[in-house]
Amino acid sequence: MTGTSLDGIDVAVASVEGKGLAMTVALRTHASVDFPPALGASLRALAEQRPMTARDVASLARSFALFHAEAIRSLLEVEAIRADLIVAHGQTVFHAPPVSWQLLQPAPMVELLGTTTVCDLRQADLAAGGQGAPITPLADWILFRGATDRAVINLGGFCNVTFLPGGSGPEGVRGADICACNQVLDAVARRVLHRPFDPDGAAAGRGIVDVGATDRLMAILRDQRGRRRSLGTGDEASMWVERELERLRPEDLAASAATAVGTVIGESATQAGLTENAELLLAGGGARHRPLVEAIALANGDSSGTRTRPLNAYGVPIEAREALEMTVLGALAQDGLSITLAAVTGRQPPQARDGLWCFAR
Repeated sequence: MTGTSLDGIDVAVASVEGKGLAMTVALRTHASVDFPPALGASLRALAEQRPMTARDVASLARSFALFHAEAIRSLLEVEAIRADLIVAHGQTVFHAPPVSWQLLQPAPMVELLGTTTVCDLRQADLAAGGQGAPITPLADWILFRGATDRAVINLGGFCNVTFLPGGSGPEGVRGADICACNQVLDAVARRVLHRPFDPDGAAAGRGIVDVGATDRLMAILRDQRGRRRSLGTGDEASMWVERELERLRPEDLAASAATAVGTVIGESATQAGLTENAELLLAGGGARHRPLVEAIALANGDSSGTRTRPLNAYGVPIEAREALEMTVLGALAQDGLSITLAAVTGRQPPQARDGLWCFAR
């Protein structure tokens, strides 16, 4: 899995037992591999809609596939195992339904790894009239359902939430994209802190929250949440950073961004109709950002932070969650099941067996 934060690839190796919704999944190992600077810069340029030639895009897709293959091969060699199935999400370089592009050229991966590969996971949902996102709620249900209400909150480039009512089957699962998250926090870090991100939210923790700037960003983010659609290209909220950076110290800008993003996310969990004691399971890079996590807990009425915890507490490292869920979605596709939920994406029922692009050697 590579996310909209554009920092690298997360690889997870898992064992899958059983079929369909009855499957059980166990994480065996995982690794995160940073992008080489040139590859990361090229992917960011394409995602930011900067002009590129067709040759450059084709070369980038091939280099990106080879990077995938090497990251996967290295982890499999360390574990001394061979994969039965590989699932690759690709890099989202454009997303504005019904048009979406997860950049990946799978054929080189199949040639080098010799394993059936599932990719382009969003297209079947988009073709059926869905938003193509979020695509992880069904995987969240398989991995994290329980007797009590839970919300799985992914703090990635954009925040999406899966709501899991306690004791419910997949028909009770709900999910939605909420608002820009690390897209905003990382833009602040790049623009005024001169680093790719703010480790653990340290700079934000030193800052003073500016009420006006926070309110203005919350208005943007609440508007995103209220549109009830998947988020992507054009929703980065980067203009807020440009407008506010001239009047605020870097640390204060970082603190204001974290408070605004966390408050809107926390409000969303509160408004979902889960019970008062619902657990908030945090995933994604933002789960390490302390001021962001504190703002989420406070807005959700969890001032002590006892119900707001990273997925590590449930046996899945936060950096492995999305890659692990690609495993689940690929296995569901192999079993002939839909991988998205109509109640989440708005898709129409499939006319026949869901078709995903599978490349087999």
